[in-house]
Amino acid sequence: MLPQLPLRSLRAGASHLRSQRFASGGAPQYNEPSGWLFGEKPPPPGLKRVKESWENIWYIGMFGSMAFAGVVLYYKPDTSIQTWALQEAKNRMEARGEKYKYEPETSS
Repeated sequence: MLPQLPLRSLRAGASHLRSQRFASGGAPQYNEPSGWLFGEKPPPPGLKRVKESWENIWYIGMFGSMAFAGVVLYYKPDTSIQTWALQEAKNRMEARGEKYKYEPETSS
């Protein structure tokens, strides 16, 4: 036989579950704005900014992929429906023996 739990304890447990907030980490945490670009203070006069180790990789990857995308888009084949229809019309007109280029008649 199963033990009987008092009804009052079941209600207390259920109300506790309803009031509990899941996956809430509290107040949002973020870096307060400092007024400096990317939160970095400029170096003192006469000193250069030291790059972090990931910056060169990011520049090469970002601008290299943009250049690669530009080359690919420049040389991609023309697959538009208008180009296909024009070529198909030219082929059909040539098969019928018609001219597809306009050639003005010379009047004498």
